[in-house]
Amino acid sequence: MLSNRARLIVKTMVLTLLGAATIGAVGGLIVLRGGFYDLSAITQHYALVYTVLGEGMQYSVQNHAREITVPPNLNTPERLQRGALVYQANCVQCHGGPGVAPSTIGMSMQPAPGPLVDADVNWKTRELYWITRNGIKMSGMPAWEYHLSEPDMWAVVAFVGAMPGMTSQDFKRMTAGGAVPPHVEQTATGRAQQGQEGQP
Repeated sequence: MLSNRARLIVKTMVLTLLGAATIGAVGGLIVLRGGFYDLSAITQHYALVYTVLGEGMQYSVQNHAREITVPPNLNTPERLQRGALVYQANCVQCHGGPGVAPSTIGMSMQPAPGPLVDADVNWKTRELYWITRNGIKMSGMPAWEYHLSEPDMWAVVAFVGAMPGMTSQDFKRMTAGGAVPPHVEQTATGRAQQGQEGQP
């Protein structure tokens, strides 16, 4: 059984923690309802906000991507070639590419879309696919599930995974064909349907 002194210490600790939590909650409510936090796209988030959002995204993606199975032989030359073309058509504006800077629109976004040259270090292949397919809320990253076919999403993931080892000349050579060869049809709702080339 605790002594009177021990009970007093425990009671003081509990009351201190409750008081600190109450003050923090009230302070947060004042900032929220007062509109003091600047949400404009011309100012950076505070470092603490970046840290909280970044770690939250990391853990969320890891959790939701656990059941995804990566197709075998993902990095075939044909898939990497198509992935480069899909990436050039849809991703390079915000993320840039080997020897290619993001567009001014991409650079003006907050949070700024990060370069993907080290994506294979920060993310597993199944996690890159989950991000590509589902997007990220309040980041400008769209859910490509509604715009790309399943094979094209995996092609982009394969290309992003291989991009750190590519030079600007490699990227130019792989995208020299211009537009992505058509094999995907869009429904009236915009969801991509697979063509005759089948699964990835």
